[in-house]
Amino acid sequence: MCKAEKFLYNRKLWEMKVKFLGDSKIEKLKNSLVSRSRMSLWMIRAMTILLLWSCFVHLVALGEMWGPRLLKGWPSCFNHHDFPMAAEMSSLPIKIALPPKRIYQNNGYLMVSCNGGLNQMRAAICDMVTIARYMNATLIVPELDKTSFWNDPSEFKDIFDVDHFITSLRDEVRILKELPPRLKRRVKLGMYHTMPPISWSNMSYYQDQILPLVKKHKVLHLNKTDTRLANNELPVEIQKLRCRANFNGLRFTPKIEELGRRVVKILREKGPFLVLHLRYEMDMLAFSGCSHGCNRYEEEELTRMRYAYPWWKEKVINSEVKRKEGLCPLTPEETALTLSALGIDRNVQIYIAAGEIYGGKRRLKALTDVFPNVVRKETLLDSSDLSFCQNHSSQMAALDYLISLESDIFVPTYYGNMAKVVEGHRRFLGFKKTIELNRKFLVKLIDEYYEGLLSWEVFSTMVKAFHATRMGGPKKRLVIPNKPKEEDYFYANPYECLQLLHENNGNSLDETK
Repeated sequence: MCKAEKFLYNRKLWEMKVKFLGDSKIEKLKNSLVSRSRMSLWMIRAMTILLLWSCFVHLVALGEMWGPRLLKGWPSCFNHHDFPMAAEMSSLPIKIALPPKRIYQNNGYLMVSCNGGLNQMRAAICDMVTIARYMNATLIVPELDKTSFWNDPSEFKDIFDVDHFITSLRDEVRILKELPPRLKRRVKLGMYHTMPPISWSNMSYYQDQILPLVKKHKVLHLNKTDTRLANNELPVEIQKLRCRANFNGLRFTPKIEELGRRVVKILREKGPFLVLHLRYEMDMLAFSGCSHGCNRYEEEELTRMRYAYPWWKEKVINSEVKRKEGLCPLTPEETALTLSALGIDRNVQIYIAAGEIYGGKRRLKALTDVFPNVVRKETLLDSSDLSFCQNHSSQMAALDYLISLESDIFVPTYYGNMAKVVEGHRRFLGFKKTIELNRKFLVKLIDEYYEGLLSWEVFSTMVKAFHATRMGGPKKRLVIPNKPKEEDYFYANPYECLQLLHENNGNSLDETK
């Protein structure tokens, strides 16, 4: 090959290599651009999804925090009556976003031993939460009463959702399931202070007298908790925290709540239902000395029981005098007459929220003859359903509590702790109908009716007229200075926590019963 031809051949080969390499780089550049474009698009999509999800979570959290309007002061967007399922679940606690922990200098540890039945202990727990918060103490999960008449061995965790109790209130007070190990050893050695606080005390008592003891001993044990905080003359923040502990902090265990939903569903399938808290039980009659309608053998049995319990201080009791003063639970006979006079439909379902009625079916016959659709949890559920709470009166009472909240009407025949606490909770749920019977007025009228002094029409008219304003509606508590036992109980009417009262500024409310 000549030099000219060889030169031209080498030049063409070089141009081809340059072109090949150039095309390869261009292709790589194109691929790189496409890859980067896809990566950017993927990142934009991912960031958009994360942003939307974050907004959704915050909106849900805000909605749930605003949801309980009576605690937060915001009007609710929903009406339970507009949504049948919501109506059934109205008393079930709303899941809220976990609040941040409150950081504070811990002054010591507060141990408490509750006394009484379930609802007496429930109110006491709320008071102890509030007291611990304002002493800047750490509360140990309360111990429940196991030595009272009911002899119930249930622990706190057997009745209440203990984890929810701790976390839902953690932005107010630190709550622990048990003392730290070092302090547990001190308690076992008796190196702590125990005492009963004074009943119906205000916050200055706890700040001035109890707090110094907490700081000094580091562990203070309060061995009595019932009614240890005043009904009135407390800051609104104190009252609202009592409400928050009661209506949000205390949630029954999932097992109890599920069983409660089942009973409510069974009742709702057959229409409206009334819950009758018929407190005609042996312990109540023995304690109060009320034996109206009992035979001689029953009177003697009740008296023996009263003397068997040394902490029941009143022993010699005139039953008829107490009855006329309105201090006795209504009998089944008096209850049937009262419900009829109030115009309650004889075909309505009546769920009895109580233990065993004294005298059994014989005494209940007066009620079931007039209202044939009387039911109990034992008749609505299989025995296996109730097996976990058999011989555990507080767990049974918790079940009755849930069903009482959901009823169309709640009627207590004695104004004890359950009647009061359920009444207040039903007010919180939207002033649900609760008939507050005036027993003193009723027994006088009933006696006059039986004696033929009143016709049925007059008797019924008088009963309806007297109770027309006693249906669980908005009103202020009756305050009697220096007589806390005689004034209205805070937990029966926690009006500081009810939005409607603040909207009305109390102008349209009755000042007394």
